[in-house]
Amino acid sequence: MSLQLEWNNEQETIDLPKSFVERLEQLLRLAGEAEGIAEGEVALTFVDDAEIHRLNKDYRGIDRPTDVLSFAMQEEGEDEPDIVFEVESEDEQDPFSGMLGDIIISVERAKAQSEEYGHSLERELGFLFVHGFLHLLGYDHQDAASEAEMTAKQEAVLQKAGLHR
Repeated sequence: MSLQLEWNNEQETIDLPKSFVERLEQLLRLAGEAEGIAEGEVALTFVDDAEIHRLNKDYRGIDRPTDVLSFAMQEEGEDEPDIVFEVESEDEQDPFSGMLGDIIISVERAKAQSEEYGHSLERELGFLFVHGFLHLLGYDHQDAASEAEMTAKQEAVLQKAGLHR
């Protein structure tokens, strides 16, 4: 197994070329290589502002849209229940063992931000995807040092992929 991307487009506001899936797979591979992650699955879903607003409110208690949400499958937060899977034999595996998590991106928000920052929608979506991937691995930006580390990692992957500002 290698790093796999499961991609869903649940928004109809902005037409995304099918070739963009190849770019997302490239970004996943580059970010995985940079972090020493060779295997796993990431589910990426593109939504509109209304859906990400609902998810942000339901899961984070924040009543507004955001650009990206990440839901890691491999971390155990203090408010999350432990889930144990019964297996019949030693050959069976936990069905979620290879799942790194879900990334949800608002394409509407990404388009607005790409215009605000003066770069392409492809670059903004790539940035948000890599940002979400790093969150799946446990990175955060709660203080200046962790934000600087995360920013440097994101920019290194984007530069390697040729997605410049």
